[in-house]
Amino acid sequence: MADSQSNARPRATAGTPNSGVLHVRTRLAADFTVVSNALAQRRGSAVTVGVAVYILSLPDGAPVTIAALCEHFSEGEILISRALRELEAAGYLERRRERLPSGRIRTRTSFYDVPGVRGRARPPGPPPRRPRPLPQPAAPDAPSAPAPVPALDGPESAALVLADADPEAIAVLTALRRVDARLVLSAREAARLAPAVAEWLAAGVAPREITELLTAGLPDRFRGRPAGVLAFRLRETPLPGPPEPIVVPRPALLPFQTCDGCERAFRAPAPGHCRTCRDHLTGDRLRAAG
Repeated sequence: MADSQSNARPRATAGTPNSGVLHVRTRLAADFTVVSNALAQRRGSAVTVGVAVYILSLPDGAPVTIAALCEHFSEGEILISRALRELEAAGYLERRRERLPSGRIRTRTSFYDVPGVRGRARPPGPPPRRPRPLPQPAAPDAPSAPAPVPALDGPESAALVLADADPEAIAVLTALRRVDARLVLSAREAARLAPAVAEWLAAGVAPREITELLTAGLPDRFRGRPAGVLAFRLRETPLPGPPEPIVVPRPALLPFQTCDGCERAFRAPAPGHCRTCRDHLTGDRLRAAG
């Protein structure tokens, strides 16, 4: 009698878990990113972890604005903006405003594989090593570079952000809080929304109509910043077309008639006397009656 054959897999070796995930690891020599377990296993939103890993995989100088991240991910501005705020609060992301020698303001974004933003506590352990820049020989008689101007905080920073924005558009945005107290925008949010509002104003839409568009039918509770809802409405609502010209109908011209008294030409719907002859006839009747 032949021995029975079994199609079952052989028993796993000792030490292999009976359940859960089994890793099939491959040694990578290129195109990989080192991510700490503290970040990869971070509790909370999966979008936050995904955005952090994606930013870590980008080269220096790559754009990481909300618009650039929305082009890569399928999530919208609200979730992406919330993920960036969570990373900034946790110390992974740092955004600072710097003034260039030309006077313009730019935002400098830094991302830490280990949280180490200034003003926040660094986790225990040695800080990450950073490459030391090589000294560059100075050219003879070269003018010294101006010292970087520190980022401004408070009202001066808000004024610099709104310097290039359309003042009428900013006035429309800042007046939204009078209709809905929740629509309080920061200077950066107002400057980001101002070009879309200015485009509406240039298309001939009155400020009152823009306010009604942005405040009508708002949800009872916002999941994120109200600026995301306002940006969505400004982006998805089509601009109105040019106003149709108002055509005023011209009155119809009456035909020419020949006066029965003086034979002068005048316009009237039917033959008869002109105005002068009618006045003379009326005067003769009044004198005859008197």
